[in-house]
Amino acid sequence: MVVAAVLGVMPMAAYAQPTAPARAGSPRLRDMGLRFELEPKAVSLLKAMSDRLAAAKTLRFTALATYESPARTGQPLAYTVRSEVTVQRPDKLRVISPGDGPVSEYYYDGTTVMAYTPGANLVAVASAPPTIDEMLKAAYDVAEIYFPFTDFIVSDPYKDMSEGLKLAFVVGQSQVVGGTLTDIVVVANDTLQAQIWIGAEDHLPRMMRATYFDEPGNFRHQVEFSRWALDEAVPAGTFTAEAAANAKRIRFGRPDMPPELAENGGKKP
Repeated sequence: MVVAAVLGVMPMAAYAQPTAPARAGSPRLRDMGLRFELEPKAVSLLKAMSDRLAAAKTLRFTALATYESPARTGQPLAYTVRSEVTVQRPDKLRVISPGDGPVSEYYYDGTTVMAYTPGANLVAVASAPPTIDEMLKAAYDVAEIYFPFTDFIVSDPYKDMSEGLKLAFVVGQSQVVGGTLTDIVVVANDTLQAQIWIGAEDHLPRMMRATYFDEPGNFRHQVEFSRWALDEAVPAGTFTAEAAANAKRIRFGRPDMPPELAENGGKKP
């Protein structure tokens, strides 16, 4: 498991976006009568995107996530988080989130994960599984750390996206999203519907909008992708933070973990 203990004082909200997948056993929408209708063209576009991402040894991109949460009026407010992402397959990841909110940094070097908040001078460090896929799953299971671009950085994006897939169809094309011509694909399963804009020439994702069927208000969760760079050399030292060496050590934990449980590794005293 990626973390050995928990402490609920670290501001993990910058990492744990509300776009996280539903947990096993969570409520599902009533039967809508959806049939398995996977348009070959839509599947082809999704696979082309997956193949392009999976074949890259390194990835760099900017992700601007916008998610909605209800105000006191019941109407949605939009919150945004920008992340600078660097991936080196199969076992390295860096996510720097300079805004909005406190600056947060997340590092994975194949053996260790580190979450660092420079402003508060706090750092959480734990042992990690040997691949990005395993690390992401463990981070979510233990500390509910989830990135809204997770499906695009795993080893096989199409495998992740196609699990439980019931609908996939092509809406058309756009010339305004991402500053390039994109194909628009919609996918849906029992939990969510997602609309994905994929570069028609380079097969890279430019934007994704998702809504969850069982979420009151049908709030939108959106990620815009920009500044893509594939197979570029990654400088040494990218996947660690020297400045965190002198930060106060705390423990990973779920955002809702009560402090009295956190201090005892998540177990009742």
